[in-house]
Amino acid sequence: MYGGRNQLTVAAVTFILGLLVIVQLRAQAGGSGLATLSAQDLTVLVANLNTRNERLRGEVATLEREVTNLLVNRDRGATSLDQSRADLARIRAYAGLDPVGGPGVTIGVDGLLDGPGVEEVINELRNAGAEAIGVAGIRLVPGSVVTGLAGRLTLEGVALEDPFEISAIGPPETLVGSLTRVGGLIAQLAATYPDAVLTVTPLERIELPATERDLVPTYGGPLL
Repeated sequence: MYGGRNQLTVAAVTFILGLLVIVQLRAQAGGSGLATLSAQDLTVLVANLNTRNERLRGEVATLEREVTNLLVNRDRGATSLDQSRADLARIRAYAGLDPVGGPGVTIGVDGLLDGPGVEEVINELRNAGAEAIGVAGIRLVPGSVVTGLAGRLTLEGVALEDPFEISAIGPPETLVGSLTRVGGLIAQLAATYPDAVLTVTPLERIELPATERDLVPTYGGPLL
């Protein structure tokens, strides 16, 4: 019974690992809304995707090490079921499969900000340590991209109304400091997009829903 539970846990972790990579590749292949972007906007989008891919590769490497450790511990009979469950819950939360809550910040976006501009805000939040992000109530998962011209933004096929809100769970002081520091992203966006107003608000509690996207891969599956 104990070995069966360990195998189930390892299989679930490996499944989600493969899921993250497959969803990222499928989302990048879609190209929805890219035809309306200028060459400059496409360059920014490609740079953002490259940065995100580097982060995902690092996260994949970390998950692969965790899977290896689980396999080794399982073979030794030393795997902790409680620790495995905690790791699985953390991975599911990161993947957007479960709703999450905690302290963080909201960024109110009012005015003309295009897709690449919104993606810059999202990337800044990730780089500052945000653990979960939502845009207009839609949970972001690997492969989620805000696209479109100012006033015509879409995310996961849903049009974003003006104004809308970006929510991020993470250390509020760190997130606020990263966004609002002198010469930081908010200042840069104010110069690039003078018709857009971004308001950063720290909160003690933010709740984000699970993703509504079907994250079950067509061809990928657990290794065990």
